[in-house]
Amino acid sequence: MKKEKMGFGSKTIHLGQEHDPRTGAHNSPIYQTSTYVLENVDEAIRLNKDQELGYTYTRFRSPSEAELGKKVALLENGEEGIALASGLGAISTAIMTLVKGGDHIVASDVLYGCTITFMDQILSDYGVELTLVDTTDYDAVRDAMQTNTKIVYLETPCNPILRITDIEKISEIAHEHGAQVLVDSTFASPYIQNPLDLGADVVIHSATKYLSGHGNVVAGIIVGSEEFIRKVRMPHLQTLGAVISPFDAWLVMQGMKTLELRMERHCANGMKVAEYLNEHPAVEKVYYPGLADHPQHELAKKQMNGFGGMISFDLKDGFEAGKALMNSVEMISLATSLGNVDSLIQHSPSMSHFDMTPEERAAVGINEGQVRLSVGVENVEDIIADLEESLTKMEKLIK
Repeated sequence: MKKEKMGFGSKTIHLGQEHDPRTGAHNSPIYQTSTYVLENVDEAIRLNKDQELGYTYTRFRSPSEAELGKKVALLENGEEGIALASGLGAISTAIMTLVKGGDHIVASDVLYGCTITFMDQILSDYGVELTLVDTTDYDAVRDAMQTNTKIVYLETPCNPILRITDIEKISEIAHEHGAQVLVDSTFASPYIQNPLDLGADVVIHSATKYLSGHGNVVAGIIVGSEEFIRKVRMPHLQTLGAVISPFDAWLVMQGMKTLELRMERHCANGMKVAEYLNEHPAVEKVYYPGLADHPQHELAKKQMNGFGGMISFDLKDGFEAGKALMNSVEMISLATSLGNVDSLIQHSPSMSHFDMTPEERAAVGINEGQVRLSVGVENVEDIIADLEESLTKMEKLIK
C-alpha cells in the first residue's frame, strides 16, 4: 500500500520513519553524538554548502532531528520540516528568518504570553514593528497591513480563549500585501487542522504538547517550503542554537505513534467536559469551539477535524474563585503546560498571562476568573467528578 494513501493513524506510525539499514532495527536509533566523522575535506565542503546531503555536527542537523521534522512535514502536507529545542525556539527562529530591522509584523492580540513578549519586547529592540489586532476582524487585519509588513502571525485556536481565525481569509489578505502567514497550530495538532492546506506559509508546533503527549520532553517544530526550512537551518538555527537533542527528537517520535488515538479521546472528553461546565451554576462562560454558542463554531466545523481537548471557562466569582479552584483539584494537575495524556489546569490571569495588566487582559477577553483546562485521556467520568468536587470546595472557600 502506498504510504500517501494511508489513514492519519497509519501515517503517524510509518511516514518519515525508516528501519535502520545497517542493523535492521525496527525502532529508529537515537543518534546520540555531537559530531560526525567525514571521509575527506571535500565532503566537509560539500556538506557545509548543503546540510540536507548529510551530517557534520548535531547543532546543524542530526538523523533524529531530520526524521522528526520530515514526519511532521508529511502530516502537515508541507514540503519540509525542522525540529527545534522548544516551541518558543521554533517561534523565534521562524520569525527571525523572515524579518529584519524596519520590517513590520501583524499579530493576533491573543497569543501565548512569551510569543508576544518576544515580538514586543525583544524584536522591537532591533527595529521590528508590531501591530496587535483581533484576527477574527478581517477588516482590522487589512487595515493593519503596511508596505513593510512581512508576517501575519496567529494562533488558532488561540491561547487561552480558544478564538478561531479563518486561516484561508487571513492568507488571502496577507498574500495580497506580500506578507507570509505563520500559524501556531499547537492547540489543534496535525490531526485536527492543516494550516498549509488553507493557504498559510508556515505552521509551528510546540511539540512539547500534543505531538509528544506525555509531558516528558520540550521541543518545537517548523514546517514550510524547502527553501524556507533551508534558511531556517542555515544560518538561523546554526547560529541561534535552539537545537533539539537526538534523545528528545526520539521521544517526540515515540509519542506521535499514538497521536490519532490520543486526539480522538481528547476531543471526545473535551466535548463532554465542556457540556458539563456549560451547565454548572458557578461557571459564567465556557470557551470551547465545539459548543454551538461559540462565536466561531461554524468556522471550527469547517476548518477543523474535531474540536480538541482545550477548554477555558470564566468563574462567576472572579479571581479568588479561580485561585480557590486551582487549590481544590486532586486528580487534575495544577500545571501551565497542556496536551498531556493527563488533565492539566491553570488559572490564566495568575499563570500563563500574569505579565499582562488586568486592563490588558480584560481588553482581549482574558477575565480574572478564567481557568484553562487541558482535558486528558482519563475516563471522562473521573475528570468531571474531580471538577464537581473541586467546584464545590471552591464555593465553600470563597464564602
